[in-house]
Amino acid sequence: MSNWIYLKLLVCTILMSVMMLNCKKKEPNSSEKSTQNSFISVAAAANLRDVLEDLKQIYIKENPDKKVEITFGSSGLLVQQILNGAPFDLFLSADTQFPEKLKSAGKNYGNPKIYAYGKVVLWSLKKDVSKGLDLLQNPEINKIAIANPELAPYGKNTVEALKKSGLYSKIENKIVWAENISQVAQFASTGNADVGFIALSNAKNKEMMRRGNFYELSEKECAPIAQSGIVLKGKSQTESQDFFDFINSEKANEIWKRYGYQTKISK
Repeated sequence: MSNWIYLKLLVCTILMSVMMLNCKKKEPNSSEKSTQNSFISVAAAANLRDVLEDLKQIYIKENPDKKVEITFGSSGLLVQQILNGAPFDLFLSADTQFPEKLKSAGKNYGNPKIYAYGKVVLWSLKKDVSKGLDLLQNPEINKIAIANPELAPYGKNTVEALKKSGLYSKIENKIVWAENISQVAQFASTGNADVGFIALSNAKNKEMMRRGNFYELSEKECAPIAQSGIVLKGKSQTESQDFFDFINSEKANEIWKRYGYQTKISK
């Protein structure tokens, strides 16, 4: 009988231990909660890759307890992912329309805000692009890479600029469509396209500067592109707003300018 009682006590003790362990797993301690709350996931337009990585490093250096993860892609595809439930905390678009779309869908925590103005350039690995858009009609130019205007604002502005100049119908059969401007840069830098339209910020990448040359479209040819961002609803709203405020700060201005962006539109 005593052995039976002992066995029952042993089983109860084991069960209690398992339950206590499960409780501990389900309830993270304060330091774990702090780490979770300090993590933010950012969805950003492809043209921001270089400048945003620099800004991220400065931010983390000043806030060592923070963690920022960035996913780059075409603004249109990122919006689709967010609308389908992707757990991003902050969206940085290459235009102003996509953030408004998220606001209309009730995905926002705050209001959209313009953080920078970007510029379009014509880039080539081997061709001399100093003549600008006139080069596109040269018989030696067989493939012109442009980002999908339905998904990438820089592609949309490029198409609008080409139509405005009267060139679009003349070179339409030469266009190779890419998902975003990062893919445009890939096509042009590998020789799969003779030239490509990318962001000035991408053209100022050290590797792109070393390998090719670019022509910056004037404001008459293509107006600077207003890019806005929006903090999204979620568990990290305060942290996301903090990072968004940082990239809009005076301290960040010089970094934006270094990569060819304007933080205030010229008049």
